[in-house]
Amino acid sequence: MKGETSAFRCRTYAHMPPRLEAVFGRGGAVVEKLDFCRSINPASIKAGNAELAVNTPETTTVEDNDDFDWKARVFDSLTLPALILAPDRTIVTVNRPFMIKYGVTIKQVVGEKCYDFFYHSENPCSPDGCPLAEVLAHREGRRVLRHLETRSREERWEDRVLSPIIDDEGEVRFIIENMRDVSRVKALERKLGETRGLLEKVVQSSTSAIIAADLKGNILLMNPTAEELTGYTLKQAQAKIKTEDLYIPGQAREIMRKLREGKGKLPPCHMNFVNAKGEEIPVELSAGIIYEDGHEVGTMGIFNDIREKLAQEQRMRQMLSQIAQAEKMASLGQLAAGVAHEINNPLTGVLLYASLMGEALGEDSPLKEDISCIIEDAQRCKDIVKGLLTYSRQTKSNRETLEFNDVVSQSLGLIRDQKLFMQVHVVKDLSDEAMPIYVDSNQLSQVIINLVMNAIDAMERVGTLTLRTYRDPKDAMACLEISDTGCGIPKENLPKIFDPFFTTKEPGKGTGLGLSTVYGIVESNGGMVRVKETNEKGTTFIVELPIHDDAHQPESL
Repeated sequence: MKGETSAFRCRTYAHMPPRLEAVFGRGGAVVEKLDFCRSINPASIKAGNAELAVNTPETTTVEDNDDFDWKARVFDSLTLPALILAPDRTIVTVNRPFMIKYGVTIKQVVGEKCYDFFYHSENPCSPDGCPLAEVLAHREGRRVLRHLETRSREERWEDRVLSPIIDDEGEVRFIIENMRDVSRVKALERKLGETRGLLEKVVQSSTSAIIAADLKGNILLMNPTAEELTGYTLKQAQAKIKTEDLYIPGQAREIMRKLREGKGKLPPCHMNFVNAKGEEIPVELSAGIIYEDGHEVGTMGIFNDIREKLAQEQRMRQMLSQIAQAEKMASLGQLAAGVAHEINNPLTGVLLYASLMGEALGEDSPLKEDISCIIEDAQRCKDIVKGLLTYSRQTKSNRETLEFNDVVSQSLGLIRDQKLFMQVHVVKDLSDEAMPIYVDSNQLSQVIINLVMNAIDAMERVGTLTLRTYRDPKDAMACLEISDTGCGIPKENLPKIFDPFFTTKEPGKGTGLGLSTVYGIVESNGGMVRVKETNEKGTTFIVELPIHDDAHQPESL
């Protein structure tokens, strides 16, 4: 009832009353319930054979007792639910927080078996889940974390502490069990564990290399990407190196200086990273200092391998350069075509009338030599016009399917002045693979002869000339490399070598249309020509033409 307080006394009977013997057995310890009002003063609780509560309703009130015994109130004043068990697991008493928690009265609980009350079981709990047997055996307190589920399927966790009450003979007479609901703590622990697990998965599955270390440079963490980038496993790195070994000398100190200047953060920057083989790898680094209570405790870095990125940027620059070159050449081609047509008509008249005058003059005429000079220079102008028209694709092209290697060999034989090769060692490294191409034979020969003549001039007619053909299966292209052992092309001239009228030869020895014509012919046949390599030891030009498929043969232009 409301306001009711219960006390118990523990007494050993030599001759147990019949009403108790039927419940507790002969010679057993008996716990008797004493009900009293708030005005009743319960005496102290003593262990062993002493009384748990010795006062009766006839004792004095609390207000009248100057020597108030607070020990009698301790059990009921506990903030945590608690109960007292007999060694046979019988519930002797419970405190008020227990009754409030489980919504029961003390009469509904006392005398029940703990396993029956909590789990509605007829059998005691197993030793794995209940430490009561250990408490009885060792006379020491034990604790257990119990996982429970309510009728509404709500998950609950309880931290239960079992402590023995020992009598004067050292025997365990009772066990006090305190229960603390730790469901909130366990829920927070589980969320924390899930968060940690997620973070661990994020780190381990990151495509960026992540490395963490203490202030002494000892590596504490490396994800699989970092192991792949550095060439070390985490165990190897912890045993063999420190973080400064992953940087070029002096770089680690510089990074720490920037970190402290940046309040513990380093924005992305490019640097070189040294792997286990001693290779320098370009990476993008973002770093930070790890703090704990305002103190530096470690560092972490995120590394991204930018080798592929740099290669793509280089390819992009080359592509943009080629596009710009193509646009420039297209504009120049249109200009050249217009100029060529404008010059070609009057030039034809000059040649015609100069030839007629030459025929009309006698052999001893003083004008004969002048007329010959006019014809020679006009013919030279005609060749320039023809080159301009070829460059601008204004001439007719007769294409046919040819074997690439055959055209290369035939082109070398077309060079009239074979004395040019007297001190030049020609190396032909032609592929055995079939490489059919669909081109104009005369135009392709013109390309090869132009490149060969340029190579011979670059070597000053002394050195080694190498012609190498091969098939590029990736792009389905037939490739020709023409290499010389000359002095190379100056870096500042490389962007201009395909421009019309650009030449480094002496006046009168070149028109500057050779490479521009080569460029126009190759491009008109769906190919590409470029400088593959040049240095002080020589230059290599590469011509690439598409492999021809007979099933898709285009019409001749």
